[in-house]
Amino acid sequence: MFTRIPFEGNPVAVVLEADDLTGEEMQRLARWTNLSETTFVLRPEAAEADYRLRIFTPSRELPFAGHPTLGSCHAWLSGSQSSTTAEVVLQECGAGLVRLRRTADGLAFAAPPLIRYGPVERPLIEHVAALLHISPDEIVDAHWVDNGPGWIAVLLSSAEAVLSLRPGTVDMDVGVVGPYPEGSASAFEVRAFFPVQGATVEDPVTGSLNASLAHWLLDTGRATSPYVASQGTALGRAGRVHISSDVDGTIWVGGGTITCITGNVEL
Repeated sequence: MFTRIPFEGNPVAVVLEADDLTGEEMQRLARWTNLSETTFVLRPEAAEADYRLRIFTPSRELPFAGHPTLGSCHAWLSGSQSSTTAEVVLQECGAGLVRLRRTADGLAFAAPPLIRYGPVERPLIEHVAALLHISPDEIVDAHWVDNGPGWIAVLLSSAEAVLSLRPGTVDMDVGVVGPYPEGSASAFEVRAFFPVQGATVEDPVTGSLNASLAHWLLDTGRATSPYVASQGTALGRAGRVHISSDVDGTIWVGGGTITCITGNVEL
């Protein structure tokens, strides 16, 4: 997801027509695929929704996640379940109803509201700096931008500084962003680090983080809409996240989606 180049984005496994599966069977498949998320498309329970989505990591179910939302909508639109030509698709998930729409840059979802938004205290900034193996003085600013995963956003002086990071073992979800020089193809470079069983995992492209970062960057005037964020560069990926906003303040997070593998799964 978030790319138009096969195998260069963040993959998600999408199981269509999953109504007969139990939660335990879904979790078992997600554990087996070992992707960051595996999703299951079901008939909606809300009358206004087009479909219902359940999202699983290898270890737990999530109420919402960004790139699985785009990938699942892409798969649903491509599958036999969908005949819609509507401009807006309404996804039902654990976080409620999520709007998606088609754009020139691919599918986009409306960013969910922030649960926690505010400055980070100095002792925690120093802790995060230690996790990232940098000096606290290298952090230009830090902010809580929690829309579910619990992100702490860290702003560095440049995209180059972001790409040079070699973090240690993190104990929280940390999103790092830095600007590219004016006139570059992307406005920012983004990296996402989170702990899994005592190890640090870097996500190739992260919809939820880019959604919450957009709130902060636009709110503080560090970005203007629309803009493009690059993510996954340090992992050899080519993720591109397109951020735009409506006059009512709704932030849209979008990007390319492409099918790489199709088939049947037996459970």
